[in-house]
Amino acid sequence: MRADLRVIGTMVDQGARVLDLGCGNGELLLHLARERGCRGVGVDVDPDQVVAAIGRGVSVVELDIDDQLSEFGDDSFDVVVLSQTLQATRRPDETIAEMMRIAPCAVVSVPNFGWWRHRLELGLRGRMPVSKALPNPWYSTPNIHLATLSDMADLFVAAGVEVRRQVLLTHDGHPSSVRGPANLLAAGSAYLVGRPGTGTD
Repeated sequence: MRADLRVIGTMVDQGARVLDLGCGNGELLLHLARERGCRGVGVDVDPDQVVAAIGRGVSVVELDIDDQLSEFGDDSFDVVVLSQTLQATRRPDETIAEMMRIAPCAVVSVPNFGWWRHRLELGLRGRMPVSKALPNPWYSTPNIHLATLSDMADLFVAAGVEVRRQVLLTHDGHPSSVRGPANLLAAGSAYLVGRPGTGTD
């Protein structure tokens, strides 16, 4: 399982009802069911990924995150997960708002476009960066909103959500032990966010 998904797994409460947006082949939901007793539903727009998730025994529906989250009722889950996908949505602010409607808290992970290696690639070579965190060339990337960790902090403020926990990530998704400015030194981040006043564990 991807290292960043293991980090996300630690942010989900035991026994939680989980909605995993952009669930891919369902490996996170399977892990949460086995290791943390969670029940969950995955969402993906890619039919091949949906079939792969179903093959693993994961409950999954084929929906477009940008247009069809209204299919889920208010507070129908305990937590919504969006892993390495927010930057690929049409309106990240609206996606966050929908996640906060569906559940009182969410786990979001993103790559950091402000990471020093990305800055170096753009600044010295004049090329859009390609790395483990951003693996596709500019012409085939699904990422349409490349943000830094400072941009993410601004988004959460604008969306009116509280950051309850943040784990900085290395380029391969492991927890980072960087000392210094995270926006420069971390390749990505995972966040546990929630509605103000709903408490934390």
